[in-house]
Amino acid sequence: MKKRLIFGALLVAALTVTFGYCARLGERSMLSERINSVEDIKQLFPKTPQEIERDTAQYLEQEQKAIDALIAISKAERTFANTAKALDDLVSRSDLSLKETLFAVTEYLHPDKAMRDAAHTALEKTQAFGVEQISNNKKLYEAFKAYAEGNAKTESLNNEQRYFIEETLKDFKRAGLDLSDEKLAQVRELKKKLQKLSMEFSRTIAQDESSIAVTRDALCGLSDEFIETLKKTEDENYILGVDYPTYFHVAEYCAYEPTRKQLFEAFSSRAYPINEQILKDIIALRHELAQMLGYESFAALNLESQMIKTPERAQEFLNDLHEKAAIKDSLELDAFIAELPESVVLTADQKVKAWDQSFLKACYKQKHFNIDEQKIAEYFPMENTIAQLLDIYRQFLGVEFKEVPVSGMWDKDVKLIQVYNNDGSELYGYLFLDLHPRPNKYSHACHIGIVPAIKREDGSRLPAVSVVVANFTQPTKDKPSLLKRTEVSTFFHEFGHALHAQLGATQLGSCAGTHVKTDFVEMPSQMLEEWLWDKDILKKVSKHYKTGESLPDETIDNIIAMKRYDSGGFVTRQVMLAQYALDLFNAGAQKDPYAVLYELLPKVLPRIEYGSKYRLFANFGHLTGYGAKYYGYLWSKVFALDLFDTIAQHGLLNPEIGNRYVTEILAKGGSADPNELLKNFLGREPRQDAFIRDLGL
Repeated sequence: MKKRLIFGALLVAALTVTFGYCARLGERSMLSERINSVEDIKQLFPKTPQEIERDTAQYLEQEQKAIDALIAISKAERTFANTAKALDDLVSRSDLSLKETLFAVTEYLHPDKAMRDAAHTALEKTQAFGVEQISNNKKLYEAFKAYAEGNAKTESLNNEQRYFIEETLKDFKRAGLDLSDEKLAQVRELKKKLQKLSMEFSRTIAQDESSIAVTRDALCGLSDEFIETLKKTEDENYILGVDYPTYFHVAEYCAYEPTRKQLFEAFSSRAYPINEQILKDIIALRHELAQMLGYESFAALNLESQMIKTPERAQEFLNDLHEKAAIKDSLELDAFIAELPESVVLTADQKVKAWDQSFLKACYKQKHFNIDEQKIAEYFPMENTIAQLLDIYRQFLGVEFKEVPVSGMWDKDVKLIQVYNNDGSELYGYLFLDLHPRPNKYSHACHIGIVPAIKREDGSRLPAVSVVVANFTQPTKDKPSLLKRTEVSTFFHEFGHALHAQLGATQLGSCAGTHVKTDFVEMPSQMLEEWLWDKDILKKVSKHYKTGESLPDETIDNIIAMKRYDSGGFVTRQVMLAQYALDLFNAGAQKDPYAVLYELLPKVLPRIEYGSKYRLFANFGHLTGYGAKYYGYLWSKVFALDLFDTIAQHGLLNPEIGNRYVTEILAKGGSADPNELLKNFLGREPRQDAFIRDLGL
């Protein structure tokens, strides 16, 4: 996820990403409040580089006036509306906040380089402004503090409002607003440098168009249909890009080891060497920032606002999971290497080469579970899969969907879905889908929130606006886009984020939808992935693109039986990524990302040989946005499976438990402590039991 794809708590976000900034001019005058149709949304997207430049200047000026007005209010006159709500509008709902997110969408998705460059320049300005005038504005902090310690104590406030005040005060203090003016100025400059470096890190990954060229013979094992989609060089060699669909397809099915190795090294070296130095600078500056703010490490600063609280607790969590998963991981590898395919050769010390892993596992799946993922993909044409997914959500969550024709967006293939309540009487939001790869497009899957869902004082609702991004294979004249099961799961995941954003309408924009603690944000989306391991759901979602038949019962049984076959490998891989992020941002300013990685790999994944060109540090995009918080994927998966286990007891399409889930989890957004949300829904404290049992650990 990127930018406002998933923010954490309010002001701490300024450490690594920006949050929006603009004036509270009265709700009805905000640009987002004028959205009454698809055309209104389209008009908000910038059309030219000049418009981006003009909007940036206009809304920065408007924002500054609003900040000055908020600060000027006397202590005696401060209320929740003119101080706390006004600050919330500044950081989540304002015109510049909206425009800034649209600029981010433009930078990640627009095909025109001039537009992307203009958006990047605009984001640099808005982020620098945010550090200077919001997260590190001592006068703004003092104004908010005066209200929190004064009139807020006597004003009648609800739980969401009080939670917002408490969390915001903590975030202001964590941002260094209690420091001297001299030290605060230094903090401000550090944050500006960090934001610029983080943007460059992400931009370098997004713009990498590396590829390799190989002969036809070097593509053995790959289908003629796939090979026909590849571009050629002038000398008739085939070009393999490092985009996700191409890389993972070749990794699983190419029977020629040199091709797998060459593409693995190209994929693993995306954004290298540029991002290596950028990451070193980020590590050093984050450590300096943490020390200046009174923390031992950036990890300590980064995790204090999360559910897990400390790096020590994160380390205990990872150690515990690794201990449980490592034994199963080793047993799985024993099974895989007992029947090596012809083109897979172990190293002299009996390790599996990293570029052979996917191919080895694919061969094992096909032999022992009769699972051919390429044939199974024929049962998941994209259009039908999405339609069935929407029907599942309709039944379980009590929502309705309507696909609306849309044109004139940044790409002709962009689709639009409107989300309504169960009887279609209330619009919940607009959801854009950008699902196919193209040059210079953001290469991962993600959800980007543009407008938060707001519950107005009069009871009406401000519809959310967001985008789901994926990179699924383009349809051809002979066949539709066919999704692998991993891609179906990816879509369920990102759509889960989108529904969290659409259904999480709160009074305050910075508490809406996915604006929750980072180590909780993946819980709803990961839980929805579990639907795809249910026999009835798989039967419903699948439909062969030629025959119209659902997946055969035997195939579904094999898929379900296969769920745990690589669970040890999955968990150890996730532990490695989480541990790497934690190691990079624990105490220490001068770190070599390559050395840290290669010291870690044999400890967590001792039976995998990565060679010398595994440059994960250059393209591990979460290192900027998530920092040390990558553990959150596993942490939130524990909660996801605990909730799923509870829901499954009632039925996966049961509208009553679905309504409870919406009311007690999704609709709350980030307006309450996630520990309390989980406890209320489960009727007890969360447990690891379902997670451990599900993975067979």
